Amino acid sequence: HTSTSTKEYQACLIQGSAVHRGDRVVDIKGAPTPITKHRTGSWKACKFILVTECFEELAYYGIQFNLVTFLKTILQESNVSAARNYTNWQGTCYIAPLVGAIVADSYLGRYLTTLAFFAVYLIGMAAMSVSASFPAACTGLDCPQDVGSSPSSQSAVFFLGLYMMAIGAGGIKPCVSSFGADQFDDSVPAERLKKNSFFNWFFFSIYIGSFVSGTVVVWVQDHCGWVVGLWIPTLFIALAIASFLLGSGSYRVQKPLGSPLARVSQVVVAAVRKRNVGLPRDASLLHELSEVESMAESDGAKKLQHTPVLSFLDKAAVVSSAEELYSDPWRLCTVTQVEELKIVIGMLPIWATGIVYFSVLAQFSSTFLEQGRRMDTAVGTFAIPPASLASFDAVSVILFVPIYDRVLIPAARRFTGNERGFSELQRFGVGLFLSVLVMVAAAAVEARRLALDRAAAAPMCILWQVPQYLLVGASVVFACVGQSEFFYNEAPESMRSLCSALGLLTVSLGSYLSSLVVTVVSGVTTRGGGPGWIPDDLNEGHLDRFFWLIAALSALNLAVFVWCAKRYKCK
Repeated sequence: HTSTSTKEYQACLIQGSAVHRGDRVVDIKGAPTPITKHRTGSWKACKFILVTECFEELAYYGIQFNLVTFLKTILQESNVSAARNYTNWQGTCYIAPLVGAIVADSYLGRYLTTLAFFAVYLIGMAAMSVSASFPAACTGLDCPQDVGSSPSSQSAVFFLGLYMMAIGAGGIKPCVSSFGADQFDDSVPAERLKKNSFFNWFFFSIYIGSFVSGTVVVWVQDHCGWVVGLWIPTLFIALAIASFLLGSGSYRVQKPLGSPLARVSQVVVAAVRKRNVGLPRDASLLHELSEVESMAESDGAKKLQHTPVLSFLDKAAVVSSAEELYSDPWRLCTVTQVEELKIVIGMLPIWATGIVYFSVLAQFSSTFLEQGRRMDTAVGTFAIPPASLASFDAVSVILFVPIYDRVLIPAARRFTGNERGFSELQRFGVGLFLSVLVMVAAAAVEARRLALDRAAAAPMCILWQVPQYLLVGASVVFACVGQSEFFYNEAPESMRSLCSALGLLTVSLGSYLSSLVVTVVSGVTTRGGGPGWIPDDLNEGHLDRFFWLIAALSALNLAVFVWCAKRYKCK
């Protein structure tokens, strides 16, 4: 080509690639967002997503809040067995997001993945509802436990449905929040601020559903039976699907960029293969696609700048011979691919601190519930179901989110200069501190309850549990929302669902950690024939010591987080 024709050719490529890059974000019919932007995305789309999330969480918490009660009264499990099954189920709910994230990022995109896992969710809920109608030999807390008094077919159908629900609920979790954030364009300042607000209102919707479940649904389950009590959450899953489909015309849909696991694996394999190759002094010599090639071959993914950390991985982008430019990606990777892996590795220390945090949150639907069952549930002429106390957690979130979003954030902006008010890590750190206070409050209440019981005094009123539940809610507004923002905003563009799933994985590992601690504490403290700290009759044990143990672990976790956060470099 002549010089003039070459420039015209490059200009043509750039123009065509820019259109191609815009094509990665489309409406539900495949039209690029530059054409449909005025009628898609932003709050016009997110209102359907928020309603969907509210209905879905109403169903989810309708099972979670009273699952221990169902296991003990209908399936006649012991305290330890019910607590273990509860935490194992919840752990599965937060491992399944990895599957949903990989499917979304690699193949279907977040919209279709959400619909697919909703179908599994609905089938699981229907199976549990059907199992509740099976006849049982005995129901209630006074039945013999762990002796097979309930039909094995009922247990089989219930646990099949329970784990189908776990897969469905888990599969949509990393997709719905990320799909909502996808509705806002980061390149437009006004939409970027709206996206920051979206995460607040997303959790607000979650806890509206939680509140309705913790009050109305739990009351129906305790007073009207489990058949009606389980079909109600099933109905709301159907309504969630309907709401999600209703908003389809207003959604912005991002096309998947390919398997994030393959991209990460390619970097590791290429770096290992070139472990004896030296790095160039000039980082610009590392392999990277041109702007035109990046837009065309990566379907519009943004390039990332080279950073000097974890330099061993840079060897994956070293061009050791001219032939490698035409080689497969398992021998030569781009700087952007290498930086994507560096980002994920850099987030891992922050990610790890979430595990202990969620082991605290696992208590409020297991040991907190058992604590409430040993307290006086009568308030005047009304008996408060212990599981309904979790509604105060929801009330705390519902009240605090608007205050945080409309009052605290604008005030914080004036002091910090951060458009979010608080950075994601500052917000997460405040939540970790509040989690320590949660366990301190629970330990103090339990110590007082045991003292009154052993003095043969009147039992302690269940309303003394309210402060610990309110602190859980305040902690959620800071830690959970901050964590969601962190994993979405810091994630590479091609791995947003996967990184959101990694954040949710801390909930799973926190549940398993809680289950492990319960098992170890039960085993150690029952040596010698004693009742231990967590016996079936809590009046004979020392649940307060268990709460103090979790408080100490949380305080240590906070110290580790502060150390890691000070050294973390934002993307």
